[in-house]
Amino acid sequence: MRNGGARRAMAAAAACGFLMAALAACGDTRTEVRHGDVPRPGGPSGTARPSSPAKPTRIPGVGERMWQRIPLGTRQIVAVYGEGENSPDSTLVLYEKQGDSWQENGSWPAHNGKRGWSAHHREGDERTPVGVFSLSDAGGLLDDPGAKLPYTQDEEAFETPYYWDENHWHDFDYVIAINYNRVPGTRPDDPTRPLGQKKGGGIWLHLDHGDGTLGCVSVPGSAMRYLLRTLDPESRPVVVMGDKASLRA
Repeated sequence: MRNGGARRAMAAAAACGFLMAALAACGDTRTEVRHGDVPRPGGPSGTARPSSPAKPTRIPGVGERMWQRIPLGTRQIVAVYGEGENSPDSTLVLYEKQGDSWQENGSWPAHNGKRGWSAHHREGDERTPVGVFSLSDAGGLLDDPGAKLPYTQDEEAFETPYYWDENHWHDFDYVIAINYNRVPGTRPDDPTRPLGQKKGGGIWLHLDHGDGTLGCVSVPGSAMRYLLRTLDPESRPVVVMGDKASLRA
């Protein structure tokens, strides 16, 4: 067991406060195949029936530029729709691919960085990076709730610093690391920053405390437990996040 004070300091420095400019992409270029229902003969008269509503072949609110960054094999998308470039308020929606169409499978209120979003993020700017990032590793202060992602439970590593406000004491009960300037396949609090410290890091999904974060995305505890039990490495989950205008561009 490592020294508690040192670990808490490392967790505080790594988690949610010191971030980087938005990573260009987290996946392959994809060509979207569009599907639609074709009217069929309606019976003996041969009249056509009205076509059924087309099933969504991509998630709403995401433009071509961002959509091209999603890996072809991805079947789970966590979309974070920010209310505005400078707003800490957002909505998180889980989408899962069924056949060739995407279905919504949960929606929750969320918060992002106190100062909003950035496509050119820097350490300490209190903004959340805009982009598409893979999700591969989880952990937390509490025992594994049944996560499908690799889960690291560590009471010292994920304990919030004693000087933080009481509202933040449970922020890291559960976390999912967002692969932004980090090494996928390592525990969420790994301090390695492949693009350098100035680019920031330690961007997580974690429990909400009712206000903006230092750069992470926060959701209610029920949402974190659901995401941990649902996100599956075999589905190559990613997070697509940013203010609504940036996502649509």
